[in-house]
Amino acid sequence: MLSGVTLRNYFALAAFSTLLLSCGAAPQPAAKPNVLFIAVDDLNDWVGPLRGHPQIQTPNMDRLAERGVVFANTHAQAPLCNPSRTSLMTGLRPSTTGGYGLAPWFREVEALSGLVTLPQHFEQNGYTTYSTGKIYHGGYGRREGDTEFQHLGPAASVGALPEKKLVNTPSNHPLMDWGVFPHKDEDKGDWKVASWAAEQLQGDIQEPFFLSAGFFLPHVPLYVTQKWIDMYPEETVQLPPMLREDRDDTPRFSWYLHWKLPEPRLRFLEEENEWKNIVRSYLAATSFMDSQVGRILDALEASGHADDTIVVLWSDHGYHLGEKLISGKNTLWDRSTHVPLIFSGPGIVGGTRVNSPAELLDMYPTLVELVGLPQRDGLEGHSLVPQLRDPAAPREWPAITTHNHDNHGVRSSRWRYIRYADGSEELYDMEADPNEWRNLAGETEYADVVSEHKRWLPEKSAPPAPGSAARILTYENGGATWEGEVIGDDDPIPEI
Repeated sequence: MLSGVTLRNYFALAAFSTLLLSCGAAPQPAAKPNVLFIAVDDLNDWVGPLRGHPQIQTPNMDRLAERGVVFANTHAQAPLCNPSRTSLMTGLRPSTTGGYGLAPWFREVEALSGLVTLPQHFEQNGYTTYSTGKIYHGGYGRREGDTEFQHLGPAASVGALPEKKLVNTPSNHPLMDWGVFPHKDEDKGDWKVASWAAEQLQGDIQEPFFLSAGFFLPHVPLYVTQKWIDMYPEETVQLPPMLREDRDDTPRFSWYLHWKLPEPRLRFLEEENEWKNIVRSYLAATSFMDSQVGRILDALEASGHADDTIVVLWSDHGYHLGEKLISGKNTLWDRSTHVPLIFSGPGIVGGTRVNSPAELLDMYPTLVELVGLPQRDGLEGHSLVPQLRDPAAPREWPAITTHNHDNHGVRSSRWRYIRYADGSEELYDMEADPNEWRNLAGETEYADVVSEHKRWLPEKSAPPAPGSAARILTYENGGATWEGEVIGDDDPIPEI
């Protein structure tokens, strides 16, 4: 541990020591450390460092964890791509910005258009910024006139596609597909993302740099080559724990958060004998993506920059694969909110694990402090540097996830509390009931636990930002509306 020395002082000492070494020595740490920022789409806790699935094989994330700190109780600010990524990049909660859906791009909202994002803050303080793949949702940040990054590589893409869909899902959405068809790993979009990132690291990259690389998989469609699916034989693959009566004690409003979506329900997966197939495909896609993480880490090692580069790996939210009778995200339960977050690099003690709650929102102030940049006013996350120094360091704040207006989950070390816009509630003891099968919110003996967690609900509760669309739920005057369609109190829960 860095006894008596802050991480910022560590980097200052490292920079000073560089001046004392001969010119012929091996590459030395830059005056400010570089940042390698690796994003993954729709990746839940099914990774080796989080032990979310007993069969998952992610050797490259494992080795990154061995070199760094795993924040094992990290949660996304939103269980949906655009609001989650907007939140962590701006340092503001969805309940502050009103960004809840897949649209709008926050730069299109007048009140948000001037926000200084994480990479922009680095650029303003002397860093050269590079980006490839998916960092913001869709093409946001990559369009003509966008100034999020100075250098852009390939955009995120699926890559090779089958001649026709492999699975006929109820929604028939083109992305709702999974399985194997003849193609090469080199034809996949994530291969191209990793290749470009590796080329920058081993080329004439300008220091100090902020290099972000965003992987598409394991986002649907979960297309994989035979090599990866063979790692998870159908006869031995383990399905996630599921309780048939799981939703009997959850409020009806919990269904409103994913009322009508392309992602199929568990009922379809079982009736069409697709449950094992989608689980296998998700596991295989995660292992393939992990191999691309490995290619970037190998390039970092070969570049000579490994000793002066902070690596942070994260996912934007989790994903259900049958739990709670659904697939997809768009919930306030752990499977949808719990994500990997790993820090590695100079001054960070390897092989350690932090179990106190953390938020993706915390990355902005943490990276700023780690490299010694001026802190920005107004950020709503909290630096994780105390926990990077000492995994047992106390942390006051729980993790808060928001999905649409006034629906929040509060995750502490032991408990998950959920409050929906209509006032209905859930409470789970995550130590005794990690699958969230018994809702304790209505039991009087837990009233104090509910009150303690309720006080952390966000003070700000902005309405949906102008132009909000795609997966927008509102609740006003006792009535819920999904995508502009009123939900009747007796409407049957959709099967898709």
